[in-house]
Amino acid sequence: MINIIGSGLAGLSAAITLAKKGTASNLVSVQEAQRAQSVMAEGGINAALNVMGEDDNFMNHYEDTMKGGAYLADPNSVYGLCKNAPDIVNWLIELGVPFEMKNGKMIQRNFGGQKKKRTAYVKSSTGKMLMSALIDEARKYESKGLITRYPHHKVADLVVEDNTCKGAILKDEYSGEVITLHGPVILACGGLTGLFRCRTTGSSDNTGQLVSNLFVKGLKMGNLEMIQYHPTTIDIGDKKLLVSEAARGEGGRLMTYRNNEPYYFMEELYPEEKNLTTRDVATRAIYKIMNDKECSGDVYLDMTGIKEEIINERLSDMREELLDYFNIDLCKEPFKVKPGIHYFMGGVYVDEKHQSSIANLYAAGECACQYHGANRLGGNSLLGAIYGGKTAAENIEDVEVKITKEILKDCDECSPLFNEKIATILSEGLGIIRNEEGILKALDKCESLEKEELNKAEQNKLTFAKAMLKSALNRKESRGGHYRDDYPETDESYRKTSVAGYDQDITINFADIPERRPQ
Repeated sequence: MINIIGSGLAGLSAAITLAKKGTASNLVSVQEAQRAQSVMAEGGINAALNVMGEDDNFMNHYEDTMKGGAYLADPNSVYGLCKNAPDIVNWLIELGVPFEMKNGKMIQRNFGGQKKKRTAYVKSSTGKMLMSALIDEARKYESKGLITRYPHHKVADLVVEDNTCKGAILKDEYSGEVITLHGPVILACGGLTGLFRCRTTGSSDNTGQLVSNLFVKGLKMGNLEMIQYHPTTIDIGDKKLLVSEAARGEGGRLMTYRNNEPYYFMEELYPEEKNLTTRDVATRAIYKIMNDKECSGDVYLDMTGIKEEIINERLSDMREELLDYFNIDLCKEPFKVKPGIHYFMGGVYVDEKHQSSIANLYAAGECACQYHGANRLGGNSLLGAIYGGKTAAENIEDVEVKITKEILKDCDECSPLFNEKIATILSEGLGIIRNEEGILKALDKCESLEKEELNKAEQNKLTFAKAMLKSALNRKESRGGHYRDDYPETDESYRKTSVAGYDQDITINFADIPERRPQ
């Protein structure tokens, strides 16, 4: 029996892939799958289907992905991702995903960092539609006993003995019962949202606690300094509301006011890509404009130049969302946006087969460091989750394991106050623009926090936070989502994966990027 932690796209893809080959799995999640973070993905999924008359192919997709990630991703993994993308989208069509069509032909849209229209979409609710399709497919196998779901179950910890994963310890959030699932594990638990409380577009259910615990047990993590700030978000409650890149893909323009006149700065700064540069570039441009004394200090997204019928046809759910929450009609007025943390390119350090540094433990989706290098292209997250879950499931072995140590029956949790302190420290040290002084100040604050009375969960999360900061400190260059104003240039000697490990203390090393094999 394989245990899958997380029931978003990566977890569902893994469970379905295992079921197809007759291998049973347990699918564990805090919430029902319908509330997984994958539901929040809006813009689309990339695949070089070549339906827009632009002579697209998967090698173009590969080259854009490698370039967008500042050549930090494994080229063999990216090659497999892009080559298999058309088959994945066609499979999704077979499952009933209602992608945008016109006269029976799929329509694909532009997304940042890509030279071709290759993003398939369902208005701005693509993640929700993909999740609905995979949930329905998983239920077929659930009825056959090949998938057993454990919703409302929190993973307290994984059982690791002799650097081998032997199972998962769950706590039923309804009854309080603690149970143990024996067997290998696929982590599909999402990104590190919980370390940046109230500062991300992601789900607050992604606490980051499990990977923090595993890091202290020896799990290696890659590129933890690579954090994607999405250019266009709006503050709402205790999180950020994402304004999808689809808005700019359909013609939305970033602007500010300079000398009381509208200033469409992206079109001046980047005359070729304009508003569809990669997310790291757009975010830094917005950051600088917001701090430019000649400008108003606010940045707006102007969609008033897009025909209303296009909005209603392709972005009607976005229009409705802004009306409902902010009383903004995007067809009639520009609205304020600012960058917010959206995605973590770094995560569990895995190989091409999604095997981690711990035997019998695989990772897929946003929790894994794999396809996106230093910066993720919009439309590649949904693809990476589905392909990554499939790849992990194809390679993991359903081996029998025997747990020899006593199983933990209770588990600590981090207090809200502690989580807020960690989030503040990391936000100060790992902002859009970084430098050695700021990172060292953040590490000093970690040292001070370490002197407080902390439980085991808090100690683990603090250790993991320090590993993130030290990863940024040791990468003395600017690349993708990691921009240091004290090292503003890209240094090819750092075209390597930063690998954080723990054995009594934190270690940061750099691993060579694999050479691309002849195909």
